[in-house]
Amino acid sequence: METEIPLMLRSRESQFEDRFTFHSSRMRMKKVTKEELAAMDRDSDRCALELSDARVDVMGYACLVAIMSMGLGYHRESEKRLHQVTVDNDAPTPIVSSAGALVEGLKALGAKKVSILTPYMKPLTQLVVDYIQNEGIEVHDALSLEIPDNLEVGRQNPLAPAEHVKRLDTRGVDAVVLSACVQMPSFQSVQQVEDQLGLPVTTAAISTVYQMLNKLDLKREVANAGALLSGKY
Repeated sequence: METEIPLMLRSRESQFEDRFTFHSSRMRMKKVTKEELAAMDRDSDRCALELSDARVDVMGYACLVAIMSMGLGYHRESEKRLHQVTVDNDAPTPIVSSAGALVEGLKALGAKKVSILTPYMKPLTQLVVDYIQNEGIEVHDALSLEIPDNLEVGRQNPLAPAEHVKRLDTRGVDAVVLSACVQMPSFQSVQQVEDQLGLPVTTAAISTVYQMLNKLDLKREVANAGALLSGKY
């Protein structure tokens, strides 16, 4: 998210007058396991407090699976709690979680049935599937790349998802989630895959940008970022 969100928002600067600065506070995680994800989530309050010192206009919680592994619907609890942290620091700030953003982005697209690509081990992917289905969206197929090392996930070629998606069953779906993980680079594949499939294609990072722009009351449009950021929604 620290690479793809600035990439998308910077790319808007040729079309819009909006200008952005980017600030981050990091929660620690090395291996993408349920135990490390839970420890990471516990650290999110500290991060929200630190960032609220900068009086930012919106905050994005970057790890989708950290939220989804904490229980069905947990993004609502997390967003509410982290917002309260900023309120208590006299810096009330809208909070966007990538987990909540993906769900809301799919709903904005009107998607009832989707197929998803993840870098996770299969048990974590199943948690993501269960979470999305609990929000009323059927997951038709899910492909797990099974990459346990978090740094290795971030080092994936951003064009690789365009190849991986060929192994994903997309028949009869309303949309494709090309990366359900904000850590896995995918932006450069999105428009290519959308054009090939003739279906809306989004990612956790794209959905997060969509919600951030919404919170900032800015036009939700980024070139070559798929249907969700086409300006139609």
